[in-house]
Amino acid sequence: MSQIENRWCSSLTRRNALRSLAGFLAGSPLLRGQQDPFRDHSRVPAMNELLTVFDFEPVAYAKMARENYDYMGHGVESEFTLRRNRQAFEWVELVPRGVANVSSIQTATEILGTKMNFPIVISPSSTHQQLHPQGELATHQGAQAASNTLMIVSNSSSYPIDKIGAAATSPLWFQLYPREDFDANLPILDAAQAAGCRAVVMTVDQTASFYERDIHDRHLTDGGSASTRRPLPARQAGRRPANPYRVADGRLWYNWGFVEKLRPVVKVPLLAKGILTGEDAKLCVEHGLDGILVSNHGGRSMDYGPATLEVLSEVVDAVQGRIPVIVDSGFRRGTDVLKALALGAKAVGLGRAQRWGLAAYGVPGVQRVLEIVQAELVLAMAHTGCANLSSIDRKLVRTDFS
Repeated sequence: MSQIENRWCSSLTRRNALRSLAGFLAGSPLLRGQQDPFRDHSRVPAMNELLTVFDFEPVAYAKMARENYDYMGHGVESEFTLRRNRQAFEWVELVPRGVANVSSIQTATEILGTKMNFPIVISPSSTHQQLHPQGELATHQGAQAASNTLMIVSNSSSYPIDKIGAAATSPLWFQLYPREDFDANLPILDAAQAAGCRAVVMTVDQTASFYERDIHDRHLTDGGSASTRRPLPARQAGRRPANPYRVADGRLWYNWGFVEKLRPVVKVPLLAKGILTGEDAKLCVEHGLDGILVSNHGGRSMDYGPATLEVLSEVVDAVQGRIPVIVDSGFRRGTDVLKALALGAKAVGLGRAQRWGLAAYGVPGVQRVLEIVQAELVLAMAHTGCANLSSIDRKLVRTDFS
């Protein structure tokens, strides 16, 4: 045995035993692997000290493995779209009202048969188990506690939809990543509908498979952390993608023929997620879709694309009220939600925001993040003289999109 192990075995005092244990751990490569030169070592605050959604991100960052935070936090390539999603809110002003009867604010709504207490939903995002051991089960508990907030469960969730649905008393929708092999979609959709999902949100944009800032940050360290890139599925392992620019096989094949074939299979409302133009919005209506989720994957799809808030009015005008429009990507505040509602959205999705809450404080963190945004929305509605959602319109905002 080593000198440290001999000392540990023969020590008769707690102090000597702890000193030896500390020395052993200090030399352990496992401990070095947990050290992150990017992090500070500040005290983690109590949840009741946090006042805005933004306050949750540094707490989540402090608690998460660097690899998992990077996967969640970074955007594609130069991250122009990631930044623009937030910048766009600075180009929309709210118009306050001095005298209005807002003693009672009503925020309830109904979209495609799903009743909601607030026009706020949890947008789909993958692998919540990277954030909390109970993953999507914990996210759903937090959503349920926050006025039964609608949760859209990701096709890439850590837990199967039947297990999430079995515990659900608040509404669930399901997000589908289409498979090119049409029959491969059927058991996924059957499971989602059997689990009680009240709508299916089909993603039609392209998620990035490569995040340059992840690689940059890893190169600044000693290389001890694992790669932030996910392993390819077994069917793709050892195979070079046909596209030389790191686009995985099986993507970028979507077409309207597939949508027409899928529509009869889905017995609940079917929405398209990833629409960013009026032209595509009109095609969604023509091909029988029941709704649209305006999204750029939170800046994780095509770089140098527009912010979703910039194109929201274009999409809303194109559908002319025939189908509801929801929007996500970059939303953090109640005023953000009000701006989107004024531009025609029926509801707003939160993605990273609720993930910060889950990683930082678990179920109570998800609940708190949602309640902060809900309360901020009520306050913003009061300041702008809106007693209910039907009184929100474009007169409420002044826009200056560049």
